[in-house]
Amino acid sequence: MGKKNKQFVEKITAMEDDFAQWYTDVVKQAELVDYGLVRGTMIIKPYGYAIWENIKEELDKKIKATGHSNVAFPVFIPESLLQKEKDHVEGFAPEVAWITHGGEEKLQERLAFRPTSEVLFCDYYSKNIHSYRDLPKLYNQWANVVRWEKTTRPFLRSSEFHWQEGHTAHATDEDASQETDRMLGVYADLVEDYLAIPVLRGRKTDKEKFAGAKYTLTIESLMHDGKALQSGTSHHFGSGFAEAFDITYLDENGESQFVHQTSWGLSTRIMGALIMVHGDNRGLVVPPRIAPTQAMIVPIAQHKEGVLDKAYALRDQLKDLVRVDIDASDKMPGWKFNEYEMKGIPVRIEMGPKDIEKEQVVLVRRDTGEKEFVALSDLEERLPKLLEEVQENLYNKALEHRNEMTSEATNMEDFKQTLDSKGGFIKAMWCGDTACEEKIKEDTTATSRCIPFEQEKVTDTCVCCGKEAKEMVYWAKAY
Repeated sequence: MGKKNKQFVEKITAMEDDFAQWYTDVVKQAELVDYGLVRGTMIIKPYGYAIWENIKEELDKKIKATGHSNVAFPVFIPESLLQKEKDHVEGFAPEVAWITHGGEEKLQERLAFRPTSEVLFCDYYSKNIHSYRDLPKLYNQWANVVRWEKTTRPFLRSSEFHWQEGHTAHATDEDASQETDRMLGVYADLVEDYLAIPVLRGRKTDKEKFAGAKYTLTIESLMHDGKALQSGTSHHFGSGFAEAFDITYLDENGESQFVHQTSWGLSTRIMGALIMVHGDNRGLVVPPRIAPTQAMIVPIAQHKEGVLDKAYALRDQLKDLVRVDIDASDKMPGWKFNEYEMKGIPVRIEMGPKDIEKEQVVLVRRDTGEKEFVALSDLEERLPKLLEEVQENLYNKALEHRNEMTSEATNMEDFKQTLDSKGGFIKAMWCGDTACEEKIKEDTTATSRCIPFEQEKVTDTCVCCGKEAKEMVYWAKAY
């Protein structure tokens, strides 16, 4: 590696030395974001937004395929409306950003910049749902929200972020329950199939559930440093919000009933998971299915006659097959190699005079660095297959890492020792008492991540108090 190329890579701190700094370096050097003027805000740059757009586009298709319609609600919430559901407002109060003035005039009532939109949808439903014929209401909106976080990091926790939030209303508790399950499945499929990130599916404890929810379902993923990240949630509200907002309908017998609601969301936080699951000391690694550019053509000795013409012809040949681009700038090939490794482009296509003479190209995988010589006549068949191999390898590598970083603990001594020495997910039994959950967090800083749908029996007793256990829980330190 030449000196210039080496200096380029050295812009990234090794993850083994300082994982937090590595993350910040990758976010900046891969040109995903820049910092906004207000603390905790971020400017998502073109490349970062292109990745988010691909995630958004795929999720939007899945949401619409399940019968939901997109809507757009205002960003402002009157204080009196936010106060209607007690648990909900208490859960979000510390993070609410308030608007007190309009121009020079002080507002008669403070307005919250939405931290989430449940109360807006509830107010709408209370005025627009009258009969069982009006149900279900299956809505989703793509929006930005504000939560005044104390500590912030790009994508992972910011004062303003982008997301989608689904809000639905149903005639029965069972219908709402099925919706909650279905949308968690949509998230899990998206994250596993497109972002190549394996997830745990389960239910949050009452302590960790969404403020105002009957229960919350979650998908949890494991980062390279052994910390967990909540990657998507789906909430069953029961009739709690409906009772607070008087959302009723007349059933088929003409009797008044409360609706049953759900809410579910996935945000730009998933970009943080993408970085921390697949990234390495050379930078970002983007799974092919959501990569804005799946293959980058880098001409070698492009000043020589015919090289650029052949490279552009190759791009035109491939553009309907994969998302392909070409770097015909006057920068050195080594600089370009490092640039696209930093940005995580799944496959690099090298083509120089000798390759043209041999009617071949060189394919270089970002995930393994392996080189492959492919005849031009075979390229249209080989390149899509190679991209699928990269996609599959990234998932399997992440799954293997999660399996290696998943342990069992039968008592608090084992729990603490494993957490300190190894980290990762810890499978341990729980009695169901919130006091034990709080003590575990107080003593170890680990939190309950989920009560998995697929239960296992590690032992008969609670890892904390030693009393009879009710459920197996995944625990971890988390972002």
